[in-house]
Amino acid sequence: MSSNGPHLRGIVIAGVLATALALAPAAAAQGPAQAPPPAGATRLVFDKNPKDPTDSRLLVYKGDSNTPWAVYRAGSGVGVQDDCARARGWLPNGNWKIKLKSTTYNGNLIKGYAVYLEDMKCSQGTLKRTEMFIHSEMNRDGSQGTTESRRWDGARDYKSNGCVKLNPDDIKKMFRLFDRPEFGWPTHLRVVS
Repeated sequence: MSSNGPHLRGIVIAGVLATALALAPAAAAQGPAQAPPPAGATRLVFDKNPKDPTDSRLLVYKGDSNTPWAVYRAGSGVGVQDDCARARGWLPNGNWKIKLKSTTYNGNLIKGYAVYLEDMKCSQGTLKRTEMFIHSEMNRDGSQGTTESRRWDGARDYKSNGCVKLNPDDIKKMFRLFDRPEFGWPTHLRVVS
């Protein structure tokens, strides 16, 4: 064995360790919905108002700043603070992975601008909250419809089955903001109360 053998072996081992450490965050990002968003990325936070869940705030942070870049009024649930109450309670706290974003979503109930969130168990673990979105009331093309579920009428429309619900103008502004190259789309929605 040459005198460089142990030295080269050390470099190879250090390289393998560095590669494993570099890949660890990527593996974590593909894991459960509780994985935190990457440091320095655009962050989206839903801050629930315990006095009135339909008068909460959705905040956008750019990079590591603690000052919100944008703040939108948002609601979740029908005023019920129990995050285990299916189709009535507010969104459970935690890091919700963003599965899909669309400006022309065409679901049975949700249409138009929508951000689809990965499923997550409620705080007591008794129920998995599924089919959760950030959305508004509109037609698939983003226009206002004539029926209640497609037409925004004001403050009472912040009520939802648990999803985060925004005014149609605000969700469109949010999409435009995230489409800007200096922002980019967040990977998660952080829900706090």
